[in-house]
Amino acid sequence: MTGNLKFFCETSLDIIEETIREEKPEVVIIDSIQTMYREEIASSPGSVSQVRESTNLLMQIAKGTGIAVFIVGHVTKEGVVAGPRVLEHMVDTVLYFEGDRSAAYRILRGVKNRFGSTNEIGVFEMRESGLCEVKNPSEYMLSGRPEDASGAVVACSMEGTRPILLEVQALVTTTNFGMPRRTAAGTDYNRVNLLMAVLEKRCHYEMSRYDAYVNIAGGMRMNEPALDLAIVMALISSLKDRPVSQKTIIFGEVGLSGEVRAVSMAEQRVSEAVKLGFDTCILPEICLEKMKRTEKIRLIGVKNVREAIAAIS
Repeated sequence: MTGNLKFFCETSLDIIEETIREEKPEVVIIDSIQTMYREEIASSPGSVSQVRESTNLLMQIAKGTGIAVFIVGHVTKEGVVAGPRVLEHMVDTVLYFEGDRSAAYRILRGVKNRFGSTNEIGVFEMRESGLCEVKNPSEYMLSGRPEDASGAVVACSMEGTRPILLEVQALVTTTNFGMPRRTAAGTDYNRVNLLMAVLEKRCHYEMSRYDAYVNIAGGMRMNEPALDLAIVMALISSLKDRPVSQKTIIFGEVGLSGEVRAVSMAEQRVSEAVKLGFDTCILPEICLEKMKRTEKIRLIGVKNVREAIAAIS
């Protein structure tokens, strides 16, 4: 025992239930649900029936006694809860604890919440003293940006109701083989290929002659369509070897016809950019029509990719 924290090395839920009712703790953490079992269930721990019955018992304890119960579940390489998905359906809230081993930050993401909003996140940094909250994730993600480097563009992604500014990097080089190489880190690989096809067809850039590497700096993983325009601008910036101003932020969804489509919560994205000192924002023109004008930042509305390229030229 350390202070008010007690550990109990047991996997039988019948014994655990008895102990919880005797001790009456404020919080119970089960680590992990795949190792727990009930003696009256014949199947092995981690099976569908064991997980369902174990979770049901823990829910009865939580709702009957008012004790908060946290159930820890293993995840697969794809990042989803391992084993039966019945666990996610039964509980009130599902939280994913994400983060690359090589990255200093960790993200706590709410993907289900019966009593509140979903897709909200908390960003934490792993330090010697443990996990510490990152109070301004946007500033943290943009720290260490190179000056006057081509292929680097700042975009804004929404995580629930929280805007996060991040850096989209692209490197475009002439291919040495018949088949150009494409790599995407932190975003969808197929989406990058689609955007390069749009550039070739609608803007007449011969992207099939070039290798392309796209990266979301800091190890973040974002798949929001609002990053499309920033990825396109980063590709063009690297292709032309022409830097985009460090005080410019870009967001918008790109369609197959090369049009720039509206994104949600545009005002919140612009407000976050103003807080961090950006002076120019390139965004869909349809979003600009619905926003209140401000003197703190110059707003450039674009209808298609060609207009956006002209805005940074």
